[in-house]
Amino acid sequence: MPEEQGILARRRIEAEIIKPIYAILRRDYGEPRAREIIAEAIAAAAREAGRLAAAAAGGKTGLASFAKLLPLWLKDDALEIDVIRHDAGHFDYDVKRCRYAEMYRELGLGDELGALLSCGRDSAFIEGYAPGVKLSRGGTIMLGGKVCDFRYEEG
Repeated sequence: MPEEQGILARRRIEAEIIKPIYAILRRDYGEPRAREIIAEAIAAAAREAGRLAAAAAGGKTGLASFAKLLPLWLKDDALEIDVIRHDAGHFDYDVKRCRYAEMYRELGLGDELGALLSCGRDSAFIEGYAPGVKLSRGGTIMLGGKVCDFRYEEG
């Protein structure tokens, strides 16, 4: 069975498709509305991806099963992380290096659009995957933070 493609590779393909669509939306509707449309579409896609991942897990999802998915986001050295806390009710980690942010910058998409295409998925994915798990985050590298502070809590 072929190895599953990592998320970084998927995001690159998606970004190359979304970039010209975003340019047209910006031209026809202006920057604020173009961002709203992209954000809405990305969130919907992320929730659906979460639901599909939950179905693949047999519907038995929560923080423990979610943590097992992290290698998909780490594949291809996409993220360098420090796990802060991982127990039955919490999964907290800091991202120290984000190749997603680097990739969006290389593609000329800028930090704000990159944040919509990548960071904007995180809360929506967990909503679709395990509605009882909540994500809080104070900042992201993509938007100028020193780290991305992921704090997942179940309960």
